[in-house]
Amino acid sequence: MTEPVIFDLSSPGRRGVTLPEPDVPLQPLPRGLVRDDLPLPELSELDVVRHFVRLSQLNYSIDTGFYPLGSCTMKYNPKVNEDAARLTGFAFSHPLQEVTTVQGNLALMYSLQEWLKEIGGFAGVSLQPAAGAHGELTGILIIRAYHRQRGDSKRTKILIPDSAHGTNPASTSMAGLQVVELPSDARGNIDLQALRQACDDTVAALMLTNPNTLGLFEEHVREVVDQIHACGGLVYGDGANMNALLGVVRPGDLGFDVMHFNLHKTFSTPHGGGGPGSGPVGAAPALVEFLPGPVIEAVEGDGDEEAPLYRPVMPAHSIGRVKAFLGHFGMHVRAYTYMRMQGKSGLRAIADHAVLNANYLRARLRDTYHVPYDRMCMHEFVAEGRWDDAPGVRALDIAKRLMDFGFHPPTNYFPLIVHEALMIEPTESESRETLDAFIEALQAIADEAHRTPDVLLTAPHKTPFGRLDEVRAAKELVLCCRPAEMDT
Repeated sequence: MTEPVIFDLSSPGRRGVTLPEPDVPLQPLPRGLVRDDLPLPELSELDVVRHFVRLSQLNYSIDTGFYPLGSCTMKYNPKVNEDAARLTGFAFSHPLQEVTTVQGNLALMYSLQEWLKEIGGFAGVSLQPAAGAHGELTGILIIRAYHRQRGDSKRTKILIPDSAHGTNPASTSMAGLQVVELPSDARGNIDLQALRQACDDTVAALMLTNPNTLGLFEEHVREVVDQIHACGGLVYGDGANMNALLGVVRPGDLGFDVMHFNLHKTFSTPHGGGGPGSGPVGAAPALVEFLPGPVIEAVEGDGDEEAPLYRPVMPAHSIGRVKAFLGHFGMHVRAYTYMRMQGKSGLRAIADHAVLNANYLRARLRDTYHVPYDRMCMHEFVAEGRWDDAPGVRALDIAKRLMDFGFHPPTNYFPLIVHEALMIEPTESESRETLDAFIEALQAIADEAHRTPDVLLTAPHKTPFGRLDEVRAAKELVLCCRPAEMDT
């Protein structure tokens, strides 16, 4: 049984709220703003509540099941984060308040900047960017500004490995720079020979996702960084997969010049529809003055009790604002709460368990599913969703069938360098029992692929809707609801 749209539940004259008689004179709306035909649904409060609760029960969420979505770290968001973000002083503050009235907010942001600086090994951090991809664009704009200030306008190329996140080329293009793709070698690292050939005085930067989308740490990272610096370029770190490195290695110490952090992936702020996101950017000493502002600084005490202890400032050569006000403050509260709850040892444990869980899955599944880059992985690994002796089955079929076992599918068909890719990330949140159940489901699906492939080809069978015609859905968009009476 499927849930009807809310318009189909409407009953003429039914009301959810009855307002009291106004105690001020009624005034007509401006004629240009009056709509004669506005067919809104008419329901009682109970009708509305039941409708949306039923819809919510059809959702799949991290609170109800395992979400092994490779590359996006869909891990548990502790509820204490939400409690902290809803504290009155945070939830009811306004971004236009006087600085002296929001010192608690600014103190939290300053501390978050300092923690991210320490974790990443950077000289400065801006909390401005509103998402990971937004942080990428911000980092590239910082790099562009750095070269332009030095009069080095010929540096227009950004080198991007084929194992990078797909947003890296988009960020480069949006900044008006040229993408140059670098191939991977047989172990999933950057092909060093191709890197050397690409390095010249037109290179602005290399964008390096480390660990990359294969879940692999770049084994030649120092040589890669040195090669880029030697030709006058900078190294941008895509820090989306930082949850595998917490407390283990600091990208700034490896020579990365600028990097974004995905607060939702590493520090448990809501992801996707639960957002908004947040993608702070860290910078090496030479790039700190280009960070987007405002950033929060601590004010030296002068004995004046009325003077603020923290204030927002713009860096000397800032690329400007990239987000209104001070960024997504609610996400800052959630991430800061998570970091304080974990502490130094807890943050290191996050990386240890993220890597342990991913390698446990890889080791248990590699005899059933081909893992083309089968070496010690970090937070995720990529398997092939295909078999030569089951030619009709594809990664998409495996993903659809997983829904019948109660699991959200992993990322399909990315990265592009793996055929029929299944990118699997368990995160550090999951127990061994959950991982074992997931392994058993994938092994059962592999057996079905060889014995009863039609079961996969027609999956899912237990969801509210079966397999949709995704091509048709993309071509024939339905972007609004049309109640039946509107068609008569």
